[in-house]
Amino acid sequence: MKPLGVAHLTALDLAPEALVREAGRAGFSTVGLRLHPVMPGAQAYPLAVGGQALRELKAVMAGEGVGVADIEFVSLTPQVQVGDCAMLLAAGAELGATSLTVSGDDEDGVRLAHNFAALCEMAKEYGLRVDLEFMRWRPVATLQQALAVLNMAGQDNSAVLVDALHLFRSGGDVAALAEVDPRYLRALQLCDAPLTAPAEALIIQEAREGRLLPGQGQLPLAALMGALPTDVQVSVETPSVTLRGENRLKHVREATHGWLGNVRLPTNRQPQIKD
Repeated sequence: MKPLGVAHLTALDLAPEALVREAGRAGFSTVGLRLHPVMPGAQAYPLAVGGQALRELKAVMAGEGVGVADIEFVSLTPQVQVGDCAMLLAAGAELGATSLTVSGDDEDGVRLAHNFAALCEMAKEYGLRVDLEFMRWRPVATLQQALAVLNMAGQDNSAVLVDALHLFRSGGDVAALAEVDPRYLRALQLCDAPLTAPAEALIIQEAREGRLLPGQGQLPLAALMGALPTDVQVSVETPSVTLRGENRLKHVREATHGWLGNVRLPTNRQPQIKD
């Protein structure tokens, strides 16, 4: 069983300490932390092992009873220097994280798989898994493309991060997901959306600020969760311009638990969520 978490993108304006406090008050058991910018200049909160900020964060985590499920976000571009990720991985390990999230942003599949494998090997030294997240607008845009990278890299601490919105917006479906080796399916980011995608020019905007809470849209989320292993880590990722204020994470959690309490899932595949 895995505790229900909240992804940092749901409230990226909150620094880690504030995020942990609000997540704890809302009833979430874990958080994801954006410790590395998705692109130069983007919002992130880097932490260094031995630094005061990390020590203070750990104290807040202990006080709130909130853990760190994952850290993010490394873009595997042609220019990426895998060795530069050592500080990030060390901070994640110190915080007790399970995984690092990356994206595939290199059209050269051989080079991408090589860099991914090298990062996995480094992450293994810190006890971390590396999750490759596919997104419609990136070179690794689909579930199948992400699995191809994992297979080429051949690392046992690798997985695909399944984001509900990205799966369906990239043309994926539950049937394809059900055929994936369960060892590659360790984490799910949960949100909802209309069944019909917006115009192509608005795809990124929807992902970054237009998501709906579980049960408020039309995505086949029950079928999606029923196709995943029972011990999958579930985090809610619902960045939205309509979610504001100090009670937003409480609202997100209550809506998610309300949906989970009413949804009908196959009993033999139902992910068990605990607090």
